[in-house]
Amino acid sequence: MNRECILMMADDDPDDREFVREAFEESGFRGEFRYVDDGAALLDYLALARDSGRRGAHPIPDLILLDLNMPRIDGHEALKRIKSDERLRRIPIVVLSTTESQTDVERTYDEGVNSFITKPASFAELVEMAKRLKIYWLELVKLPGETAAR
Repeated sequence: MNRECILMMADDDPDDREFVREAFEESGFRGEFRYVDDGAALLDYLALARDSGRRGAHPIPDLILLDLNMPRIDGHEALKRIKSDERLRRIPIVVLSTTESQTDVERTYDEGVNSFITKPASFAELVEMAKRLKIYWLELVKLPGETAAR
């Protein structure tokens, strides 16, 4: 990885955010982990990022982990707004939710999500999920805007 990757998590549960951060740390992720507590804060952050690109206090994230059930603006609405914005729609978004509802899965794919994962039950499973996400999204695939291998 030639540059530091930025991982953004939108989740209103501080414990979930901390567990996911720790799981990514344990998985070997050495990038920057940022978080917001709801969809409104995510959209505010991304509006600033959209205008500053990869520089400044609000760099565009390489990957967004998105909870569905959040106050103010939920994950569905945030997802729709991000995917309808020409300058943000290419950011990969992975829904990370406690729901196992097939309706939610289908709806989020219709809204443009890149992946849907049900939150693992144990910390060990969370670390394994983080390892796989890190390898796939931040090491294996080529993301928009990259000019050289990470």
